[in-house]
Amino acid sequence: MIKPIFTPIALGAAALVALVSTPAAADPVRAKVQADLPELMAIYRDLHQNPELSFQEVRSARIMADAARKAGFEVTEKVGKTGVVAVLKNGPGPVVLIRADMDGLPVVEQTGLAYASKARGVSTAGVESGIMHACGHDTHMAGWIGAARALAANRDRWSGTLVMIGQPAEEINSGAEAMLKDGLFTRFPKPDFALAFHDTADLPSGTIGVKPGFALANVDSVDITVKGLGGHGAYPHTTKDPIVLASAIVMRLQTLVSREASPFDPSVVTVGSFHGGAKHNIIPDEVKLQLTVRSYSDESRKLLLDGIKRIAAGEAQTAGVPADRMPVVTVDPNPGLATWNTPDFSERMSTFFKGRFGAARVVETPPSMAGEDFGAFARTDPERIKTLIFWVGGRPQEEFDAAKREGRVLHGLHSPFWAPEADQVVATGAEALASAAMELMPKR
Repeated sequence: MIKPIFTPIALGAAALVALVSTPAAADPVRAKVQADLPELMAIYRDLHQNPELSFQEVRSARIMADAARKAGFEVTEKVGKTGVVAVLKNGPGPVVLIRADMDGLPVVEQTGLAYASKARGVSTAGVESGIMHACGHDTHMAGWIGAARALAANRDRWSGTLVMIGQPAEEINSGAEAMLKDGLFTRFPKPDFALAFHDTADLPSGTIGVKPGFALANVDSVDITVKGLGGHGAYPHTTKDPIVLASAIVMRLQTLVSREASPFDPSVVTVGSFHGGAKHNIIPDEVKLQLTVRSYSDESRKLLLDGIKRIAAGEAQTAGVPADRMPVVTVDPNPGLATWNTPDFSERMSTFFKGRFGAARVVETPPSMAGEDFGAFARTDPERIKTLIFWVGGRPQEEFDAAKREGRVLHGLHSPFWAPEADQVVATGAEALASAAMELMPKR
């Protein structure tokens, strides 16, 4: 569910040449990824054309499981409902976890691609819609398969244990927790390192972005039912108008960020939905608000959520609403908790990527207020598990250049028009994951 907002970074001509001209034969991992790339792209197109919604990733999971099993992994399916766990034990050494998320979004695709999705389905919320890999999880799965194959083919060059997981339901912040509750770290080896990548529309194709520390935000969905006493629109004095009250709550909520949260600890409170009333001259009994709340630290998250409840109750009391008609604030019990990239580990991997791909292809990116549940894995044991999710750019540089010349705003992730330069994302992601894992599990 990532939609990053950092500023696009241009690649120079030398970096673009390096991206396409580095000889694959010079490195066995790169050689394997490049040799497999035609088949990986066929898998990518198949996954793109056949997306599945959260916790419905049965076909996608089977494709990943079959690929890992064929590469020599011991594979367990249906972990956390539709999750896949593939384990390859290869002697003594660290345990490295590599994750790819699998679910698509309830979006009607409008890319015009020959292999565009025409799939439709019903979400866990009961809404029927089109389905699209508008967040690029199809590139993540294809890259994961490429990494699994490269690591299996080069097992004489590393020592340790690989735990590669296909995670369901990232888009609804539930898949990581479902796998953990189903015994991910008790039934299978617990990792010392956790790696993942995510495609992005905000970096040139094949560029790697790393952000040490907070990389992605806490994501809370909050519902507020604002109750009042309805009546005739011509006699407002006989009512307690929930539309006016809800409007006051909406305006007051903005002060949580502007006047209560520290400016050094970024946060967002957005009211995305305001529903109330049915007719011009009727004051309704209630109004429903839907909010998305973003933060990084646990302290900031608590401040915002507590503040929302306090403001809703305070404004209702000020409006004279009876005690039995106080607003009801409900926080979704499945939040997306902030993803923290272990700083020293992130710096180490950034240096490694620069040495492998060239300094011009590896950049430090600002943190995003978007959400991801990848951070849930490291939260189980932050003292032990070092974690990194990195970006892989998927937009051709010429698109950035043309948009700048023409003053256009480019569409991004979650857009029905998002179509990454998938071969660059898959090849870069697969090579980065496989080579990083080998760096972490050196042959002694």
